[in-house]
Amino acid sequence: MKLTIWGAAQQVTGSMHLLETEHYKILIDCGLDYERETRLEENEYFPFNPGEIDVVILTHAHIDHSGNLPTLIRAGFEGQVICTSPTAELAELLLLDSVNIFESKQKKRRRSKKFSSGPSPLFLQKHVMETAERFVTIGFNKPFKLSGEISVELIPAGHLLGAASVIITVIEHGLERRIAFSGDIGRENYPVLVDPQKLPQVDYLVCESTYGGRYHSKDKSIEQVLVEEIENACIKTPGRLIIPAFSIGRTQALVYTLNKIFTDGLLPRVKIFVDSPLANYATEIYRKYLSHLNEDARDFYQKAGDGFEFENLFYVQDMKESRELSNYLEPCVIVSSAGMLEGGRIQDHLYYNISNYYCTILFIGYSAKGTLGHRLLRGDPYVHIRDRELAVYATIKRTDVLSGHGDHEDLVKFVESQDRSTLKRLFLVHGEVESMNSLAADLYERGYKVTIPEKGAPFEL
Repeated sequence: MKLTIWGAAQQVTGSMHLLETEHYKILIDCGLDYERETRLEENEYFPFNPGEIDVVILTHAHIDHSGNLPTLIRAGFEGQVICTSPTAELAELLLLDSVNIFESKQKKRRRSKKFSSGPSPLFLQKHVMETAERFVTIGFNKPFKLSGEISVELIPAGHLLGAASVIITVIEHGLERRIAFSGDIGRENYPVLVDPQKLPQVDYLVCESTYGGRYHSKDKSIEQVLVEEIENACIKTPGRLIIPAFSIGRTQALVYTLNKIFTDGLLPRVKIFVDSPLANYATEIYRKYLSHLNEDARDFYQKAGDGFEFENLFYVQDMKESRELSNYLEPCVIVSSAGMLEGGRIQDHLYYNISNYYCTILFIGYSAKGTLGHRLLRGDPYVHIRDRELAVYATIKRTDVLSGHGDHEDLVKFVESQDRSTLKRLFLVHGEVESMNSLAADLYERGYKVTIPEKGAPFEL
């Protein structure tokens, strides 16, 4: 059995791992690589023959794990994609959104005299539809036979609705071996989502390391932070609070928490606007899969009703309603995407509010280097939006209480479910080199055999 890490090797994006047995080739995740050093069109070229892959197992829907599936199919992959039901629906939604982003970029190039041509989109809507037809959905904690010698089991990972860790059991020449792929590991007691489940003992573990060496703030709860920020931005001062949030996952956790806050009477009923078409569609999927949500969310539904709907919450439906928000003068909270401020309706709200002394912008997620979000967080006094240089007078704040990734402590706890004398090797992926090294050093001291693989390096298991 051979393992090759073809993506998220000493970087965060582009998860893609190839497991080869004597008669079978399994690809775990097929994500877009959008690191700064990588041109998007480079995702078109695979380091293996897609036609030789027998099956893909998808851990969860985020684009850095699912985003290159249509390209794989376009390049000749003819097999099925195995995942949970929520992952299948969310992935289709995100892939269709990717098509819209590709088309939007092409339109901008056509309008530009300097850049009249550019690379073709990686895939079109028809390729996404073909991808959706390949999804085969299975439940959690139920082994599924891929062949007579190979089975797969999905274990709840938290992080996102439907997200899973993957355990593959292979029997070759009478010898049974088990290899696990963590996917992205969530946090305990996170709004809406189940806690990451402890893995059974395996022989090999491929583990994410996104927050290696970093620890989430624990001095205040999510509710306490949001109450404090809304009080300061909208009640003590009659202004507005703008929260950039990823449409799928982060927005639903935020809306649910706000619902609990207002239901418990912790704040006056300030109006909340969710301005993201993608978030609206995703929320419908969260409603559909109530049984996949955590016990707290299910109990709330029984006692108070829909966790994603309350009296002072308004889902913005179209661009006309979105533009009208700029003329809404009462204190309010606006939740909009994209989370890093690169595109989406959030840019319209920034355009009209970035120079507003009575506006606070609260970041609740990660902003990569080079993004507008990163420039604001580092304190740039001016930013470029819509071909204009605008002075930053709004208050810029951030919190990590809504981060969907487990931190260093959570990652160590996840790994320590494995007996160090039985686990033959631990591979760290999906993290910046500094984060990987920090996590590796800690786990090595705890007695684990840790490897940080280079992209394309094969390992015989």
